[in-house]
Amino acid sequence: MSITVYNTLHQKKEPFIPLEEGKVGMYVCGPTVYNYIHVGNARPITVFDTIRRYFLYRGYQVTYVQNFTDVDDKIIKRSGEEGITAAAVAEKYIKAYQEDVAKIKILPADIHPKVTQHMPEIIQMVQELIDTGHAYVAGNDVYFRVRSFADYGKLSKRNLDDMMAGARVEVGEVKEDAMDFALWKGAKPGEPAWESPWGMGRPGWHIECSAMSKKYLGPHFDIHGGGADLIFPHHENEIAQSESLCGAEMAKYWLHNGFITVNQEKMSKSLGNFFLLRDVLDKFPGEVVRFYLLSTHYRSPIDFDDEKLSVAAKGLERIHNCVMNLQQQIADEAVSSSSGENTLAVAVEQARADFIAAMDDDFNTALAIAVIFDFCREVNSCLKENNADKKQLQAALDLFTEWHSVLGVVLPEEGERDDLTDGLMELIMNIRTKARAEKNWALADQIRDGLKALDIVIEDTAQGPRWKQNK
Repeated sequence: MSITVYNTLHQKKEPFIPLEEGKVGMYVCGPTVYNYIHVGNARPITVFDTIRRYFLYRGYQVTYVQNFTDVDDKIIKRSGEEGITAAAVAEKYIKAYQEDVAKIKILPADIHPKVTQHMPEIIQMVQELIDTGHAYVAGNDVYFRVRSFADYGKLSKRNLDDMMAGARVEVGEVKEDAMDFALWKGAKPGEPAWESPWGMGRPGWHIECSAMSKKYLGPHFDIHGGGADLIFPHHENEIAQSESLCGAEMAKYWLHNGFITVNQEKMSKSLGNFFLLRDVLDKFPGEVVRFYLLSTHYRSPIDFDDEKLSVAAKGLERIHNCVMNLQQQIADEAVSSSSGENTLAVAVEQARADFIAAMDDDFNTALAIAVIFDFCREVNSCLKENNADKKQLQAALDLFTEWHSVLGVVLPEEGERDDLTDGLMELIMNIRTKARAEKNWALADQIRDGLKALDIVIEDTAQGPRWKQNK
């Protein structure tokens, strides 16, 4: 079975056929670094990290590019507010971004280009657009001639004449057409600027991604991704710029994730209904946030609140408990090394096939997680009946490890314990076990409640007592 993806360009699912067999080139629009990222920003970051992981799992060689927009009106404004340079603002929030996304298990991109490091490529692309008649100079600004690109609107399915009705020219702009957009902006006093053939200035937003994706993936590549809010105008304008020069499609597949909503309204800074990711991470572990974001299909909206994150935490705990029970059973010397039954072995192969089928169908993480829950029930049943040998148990654990490589949250994190902590806890657990055997329930409960006050939970399982420290 081949992977199918929903291509926004054609508004349907299509078989994924890479431009070069066995390889995938992905460009995903990254953050404009003027503030800490919010949960809405975290969704595309998590979605496309998972898609990239799945391609790797399926044996593809992936080149994953995610940019940082480090020059922008919002960055300049924040520079004035914080009394530091625009470059310092960008570096501050890039560092904060890296800290935050590491907590939700995001793998670094293969390439994280910054706009400020790619001015030669941007200026060259603007000049080529001027030379081919797709752009024009107006004072110190350069604009793209939207009507020079016959397919404008093909991604967003918007009609150019209809768009003209709402278009307007801002004060200070000199355009041939109200729909034209800036490729280069002449410098204003106090703003960061770079030399160009049209005077000092800085690039427009859209040309940045066109230039950087071309540099690292070429004029044609496999997947361009981002949030649904980027379809228009950002991605539409990228297509117009890039395809005007290369004469063919920029990206073969355009993938877009749905919004996160709060009370059914899109989460955004402009509406003031956003939650900073780092604030949410103060209340919930990063793996819970990631699990919550993956528990819904990436193209569907998610409504955000603490209660839903609490539900996600309980669901993830069920998976982790299953894995820990499995690990404990494998470590038990009393478990047989061979068994005449192969119930668990059959379940492993079926679960692997079902997981792949779910993910092959436009990266349906919601269905893939349902497969994992079903498999947990199978594993727990086998552990209770003690009817699987070590080889089957290890195969089951290996499958969880495979799934973890894709979703990033399936295996429980190992707490940072030292030998003294482990030794003391083993002593305490032995004392409690002896107390229970002697029916000294008061002492057993005292130990349990005392540890709970220290955020250490004791679980009495079919395989014996187990302890864990809450995060």
